[in-house]
Amino acid sequence: MTDFKNLDVIIIGGSYSGLAAAMSLGRALRHVLVIDSGKPCNQQTPHSHNFITQDGNTPAQIRITAQAQVARYHTVSFYKGLAIRGAKTESGYEIITERKDTFTAKKLLFATGLKDLMPDIPGFAECWGISVIHCPYCHGYEVRNQKTGLLGNGDAGFEYVRMIAHWTQDLTLFTNGPSTLTPAQAAKLAEHRIALVETEIQSLQHNQGKITEVILKNNSAVELNAMYARPKTVQHSTIPQDLGCELTEPGFLKVDMFQKTTVPGVYASGDNSVFARSVASAVASGTFTGAAINKELIEEEF
Repeated sequence: MTDFKNLDVIIIGGSYSGLAAAMSLGRALRHVLVIDSGKPCNQQTPHSHNFITQDGNTPAQIRITAQAQVARYHTVSFYKGLAIRGAKTESGYEIITERKDTFTAKKLLFATGLKDLMPDIPGFAECWGISVIHCPYCHGYEVRNQKTGLLGNGDAGFEYVRMIAHWTQDLTLFTNGPSTLTPAQAAKLAEHRIALVETEIQSLQHNQGKITEVILKNNSAVELNAMYARPKTVQHSTIPQDLGCELTEPGFLKVDMFQKTTVPGVYASGDNSVFARSVASAVASGTFTGAAINKELIEEEF
């Protein structure tokens, strides 16, 4: 029976990265507890793509299959709930949940991801992950050659347009206010026949999350089948920062090449510590981090 007061590792976050790390550690015979609130950031996304062997499956299907496989390792346990606080102990760390349950372990791994901050545009949140998408590698093939919009401005918006342009010949950049593109950037858009709309957006019209039109504040409308956007993000869990973990300038948890944060014994993997957001990269990150944590445990024991 697992001693929840003397674990090797507590993993906070039970989606792809956390489960991948749990598998690595379970196979290394480490006693692990995975704490998960059951609210993944991609819960609204209908299908996951660009993940070999899983292409086209729903995010939920992938997660359920992964958890069932990880559960076969008898040293891995699961706790459904929200971790709200962490503290340093003499031998490691303790985690306290919303229900006031307390668990202790030698090491912590935060696979908690990021929280997307939806812009104040009616309809945006309802379409997010369905027809308002962030990554062409994850979703671009499915909306190829369709009427596509892109929400962005300035240098970041221009670079986003460059990345998307070959997936469709019908692309419109919505700056949602006055353009901050340089004259050269605006000329390049015109050269590639990419429309530029500076009028502020009133709302997104949609049918069960599938965008149909962008309604502008001048009462005109632009017909669309998909829109790319990169809303602002924050760390989904504040516990790492409360423990003293540093953030990078873009807001990711700062980690070294072994996914160690700036606090000894505390690791991070997946979306919370890297720019690339995909199921495949989260799994790769978790698998590697599980092995890195086991290596540190070995060095402390032998």
